[in-house]
Amino acid sequence: MKFTKYILFICALIALAACSVTKRIPDGKFLLYENELEGVEQTNKDDLNPLIIQEPNTIIPVFDYSLGVNIYRLGQSFYDSAKVDAKLDEKREELQLISQRRSENPDDGKLIKKQEKLETKVENLEKKQEFGNFLMRTGNPATILDSSKTVLSTTEMSNYLFNKGYMDAKVEYEVRTKKKKAFVTYKVIENQPYTIDSVYVRSENEEILKLINSSNSELQVNTNYDQDKIVAERNRLEDLLKNNGFFMFSKSFIEYNVFQDTSKKTVVIEELIRKPTFTDIHEVYTIDSIYFRVNPGANIFEDEKVSKQYRDIDFSFYRDRFSEKILSSRVFLNKGERYNRSKVLQSQRQLNNLDLFRFVNISFDTLNTSLTAKIITQPNQKYQLTNQLGLSITEQLPGPFFSASLRNRNFFRAGEILEFNFRAGLEGVASATDQGVYQSKELGTSASVIFPRFLIPFFPKSLEKYGKYNPNTRTLIGYNYTNRPEYTRSGLNGLISYTWATTSNRQQFTLNLADINYIRTPKITDEFFDVLVDLVEQGNNLIWSFLPSIVSSISGQTIINFNRYGEFATNSASLLKLFAESGGTTLNFLNVEDNNDETDLGRFQWLKFQADFRKYIPIDNKQTIAYRLNFGIAQPYGVSNGILPYEKYFFAGGGTSIRAWQARRLGPGSYTPPLTESGYFDYRFEQPAEMLFETMLEYRRKLVGYFDMALFIDAGNSWNIGVEPSRPGSDFRYDRFYKEIAVGTGIGLRMDFDFLIIRLDMATKAIDPARPEGERWILDNISFKRPLGEKGQTVFNFGIGYPF
Repeated sequence: MKFTKYILFICALIALAACSVTKRIPDGKFLLYENELEGVEQTNKDDLNPLIIQEPNTIIPVFDYSLGVNIYRLGQSFYDSAKVDAKLDEKREELQLISQRRSENPDDGKLIKKQEKLETKVENLEKKQEFGNFLMRTGNPATILDSSKTVLSTTEMSNYLFNKGYMDAKVEYEVRTKKKKAFVTYKVIENQPYTIDSVYVRSENEEILKLINSSNSELQVNTNYDQDKIVAERNRLEDLLKNNGFFMFSKSFIEYNVFQDTSKKTVVIEELIRKPTFTDIHEVYTIDSIYFRVNPGANIFEDEKVSKQYRDIDFSFYRDRFSEKILSSRVFLNKGERYNRSKVLQSQRQLNNLDLFRFVNISFDTLNTSLTAKIITQPNQKYQLTNQLGLSITEQLPGPFFSASLRNRNFFRAGEILEFNFRAGLEGVASATDQGVYQSKELGTSASVIFPRFLIPFFPKSLEKYGKYNPNTRTLIGYNYTNRPEYTRSGLNGLISYTWATTSNRQQFTLNLADINYIRTPKITDEFFDVLVDLVEQGNNLIWSFLPSIVSSISGQTIINFNRYGEFATNSASLLKLFAESGGTTLNFLNVEDNNDETDLGRFQWLKFQADFRKYIPIDNKQTIAYRLNFGIAQPYGVSNGILPYEKYFFAGGGTSIRAWQARRLGPGSYTPPLTESGYFDYRFEQPAEMLFETMLEYRRKLVGYFDMALFIDAGNSWNIGVEPSRPGSDFRYDRFYKEIAVGTGIGLRMDFDFLIIRLDMATKAIDPARPEGERWILDNISFKRPLGEKGQTVFNFGIGYPF
């Protein structure tokens, strides 16, 4: 057996050598194997690296093997460019003939469909002609050294350094060749950077000078010269002046002159505001009138037009279907005020947020220095039905779902939206009484009314005062039904919530003023009931979470989005979610008995808090680092008698948590699960807890085509606040909690299609707090014989989207 393994290993090495990336490089050509930057001390290497035009392929150094190049070569082996060209010419001729026939019969349905199909075929063939077949587009060709691109790279880096203040910098390069490989070294000599000695503004307009001199400039004396700062300052000045009435001003009127002092290594920057060509000076414009028109549809007669005036805004509707009070609360322009571009954009954004109009267009007519603001809109469709059919991934098991939503816009003619939602699906859940993953049937339906304002009694001015924060009040009633292998659970839900956001949309707030649920568990299997009874005998009253219950709470959440987290742009970004909840608050004012053995209706009181922080740091255009910190605590009190509603517990483990453990199976604390007959931990049971801490660090890198990879480390655990006899070691203790941090590590493969991300993670337990102290490090269980470790040590997670 050992001899066979060695033979297979040697064969694998030979196969990799046969696929060496340098095998097919023509004579006299060299594969670009490595780029290196030298001499970069003051500037940022990460900014200079993208300026190198030619990048080497991703290669396994020992074997000179590149997956991307070999995929490309495989596709190239059966790619016939002549056939593609001939096929493309043929389809173009067919398309031309169909287009001619359509010009004679423009309404012929068969011709229209045929033309659309041919256009799609021509588009696909053009893509194939330019980029090759699917495998060629998935992989990438071997990068052959091109000296002209190397020279161009040095020019790009020299220009970058000059724009960053290193005006005397030099960039040279050196090429070393070995066999068919080329190693390029770019040598940077930065020299001393130029600093800003002074900045002065020139303008014949005293008001403009006053505005500029009283604001904070991007250009600061004694800092390094940076052309990006000049661009930022030009944009800032345009916004500053347009927000102070200078309607006709644009950044094209701003000119910069930079004077170098080569002996002192300083620059003097002149900021010149040039005069307009159409008048003597830049003038201030004021809003003379505001006109708001809702254009009718094509089948609406003009005699159904309704005109109104409110808050100095002239409204024109077809029929009396809109509320001028609601619309005016989203318009932040005022008659007699100076023009302000920020208010124009804010008005447009907030009117769009109402979801009442297909478009919102704000334009201005000028007369001398007076502006007539014209807000032109067209109603969105009254009813909107959307359907969705797809797969959800829960605990590695895909399950189909169907959802439907019906919207009735402007329901009470004051911007309200009546919405009906329905969802039915199958989801994967691990059984609480048997090994394996089962299908859970879920059904949910709800009806809600969304009001575009705060419903605040005795506060009539709230609409006008808070309109800029996009306020909404949602009232909802819903029903949910879940059929799991162990029990059937249903709930009736009523909700009143307020949502709003800051004007920059960086912070979003939700206040659930009343969230009331009536929950029933009409069916529990005998086996699961025995599990709950056993827990009661050990002092754990989890069974009360499955009694008929009225669960009510008040909660609030804020989401702070720094630099648009989630869009994964080139800049670093972060997100912070804060959630707080008080359950059963009103029971403090009533004389209600605690939950006990005689209880036929469960009642709960609790406090809950959770903070979730996420950070995304791009290294370059191919590599990023992302990490997450998540902390939560929930504490029952009062009539709860130490028990939370089951849905309010925290759970650790799973595809978006500590991935080396099955979903909801980690912890709590150092609690040791029972053993199976084979001597391994029995992870059949979910592990609810009252405290959660988890952190995840992930390195992400693009591979080839749609494929990305990730390396990750997850750490964390869950705990109970007090001692629980049924699960020894589950309680949180300051003197030992740090010893109970579970650690998992692994590798992930992702397919990123932009609109969909498919994720497969392989995670292995490294530190298992369920084991005795001194035996918790188990990563050394992995060996050549057992690449996945002992049974249950490695977990595969399949999911949709990023884990965080």
